Amino acid sequence: MSSTAGGGSTQTGPQDSGPAARLGLSSGMVVQELGWDNDTDDDLRIAIEDAIDADMVDGDYGNVVDAVLLWWRSEDGDLVDGLVDSLTDLVGGGSIWVLTPKVGRPNAVDAADIAEAAPIAGLSQTTTAAVSKDWAATRLVAPKTLA
Repeated sequence: MSSTAGGGSTQTGPQDSGPAARLGLSSGMVVQELGWDNDTDDDLRIAIEDAIDADMVDGDYGNVVDAVLLWWRSEDGDLVDGLVDSLTDLVGGGSIWVLTPKVGRPNAVDAADIAEAAPIAGLSQTTTAAVSKDWAATRLVAPKTLA
């Protein structure tokens, strides 16, 4: 339960925070969205854009971003390649949220596939979050400095 009236901007728990807050996204952040398709969750997208107080940017943005939202399905190909592509504009120490259909949904991605692909792409898996009825989110963190 939040001690801040209205939940504030602190992450206190899923009961008081919307999906964008659970993803650690807040006003002023630049969030890049990759892998959008007609099956993505529009309510989640709107909640994120409301939280960051801006539109998400796409793959052609060409500047650094604070976080990447990567919609990924089992039919999308090689996850390692998708993760490496996600690093292109990501600021050092930034987060990639891999959004995948939940287990039992069409094109669901096995959690082991994410756990296997992350270190190959140079990322560390940190947490998962419930973000919508049909989509699960896994947070991957990039190194602060590249060797």
